[in-house]
Amino acid sequence: MKIAVATEDGVTVSQHFGRAPFYVVATVEEGRIVGNERRAKAGHQVFATEERHAPKGRQHGYGVASRARHEQMAEAIADCEVIIAGGMGSGAFESMRARGIEPVVTDERDIREAALRYAQGNLPNLMERLH
Repeated sequence: MKIAVATEDGVTVSQHFGRAPFYVVATVEEGRIVGNERRAKAGHQVFATEERHAPKGRQHGYGVASRARHEQMAEAIADCEVIIAGGMGSGAFESMRARGIEPVVTDERDIREAALRYAQGNLPNLMERLH
């Protein structure tokens, strides 16, 4: 199982999916992490010059431009089953689900613990952390 975790430093789970510049992708087999790699992630730093406001009357992260940005964010983890982050916009959450990548929002800070807890079925999805 490949588990992607949004991160800013390669050690801790990023509190904001969109701002994280990297993913750590952990490969978990038989309850153990047997490999991990760091991958670049498109995010706010890449899209800084683009208009990011929601169209009038629409929620943040649901416009055509947002969907395109979320697709770019998902490309690097297309081989993963899950993306874990400390916080995430609702539009990104729905975009990941549409790509077949389960988004999990957590208060677990340690990447290794988050990946292992997810693999064990012991990482709650804290939906109240969506924005």
